[in-house]
Amino acid sequence: MNIFYLLIGVSLLAALIFLGAFIWAVRSGQYDDNETPSIRMLFDDDETEDSNNEEKQTT
Repeated sequence: MNIFYLLIGVSLLAALIFLGAFIWAVRSGQYDDNETPSIRMLFDDDETEDSNNEEKQTT
C-alpha cells in the first residue's frame, strides 16, 4: 500500500514539472508566430463548391 503513495507523489511531481515547462514555454514566446500573419494574404482562399459549379455551368 505504501508504494501507491509513492507512485501518486511521483506522478504529481512529474505533472507539476510538465505544467511548469509548458507555462515557461508560453511566457518565453515559444508559440509566437511572427511570420505567418505577414504572408497570409499570399495564400489562396479555398473555393466553395457553389462557385465551382457556377464556373462549370457558364463555360
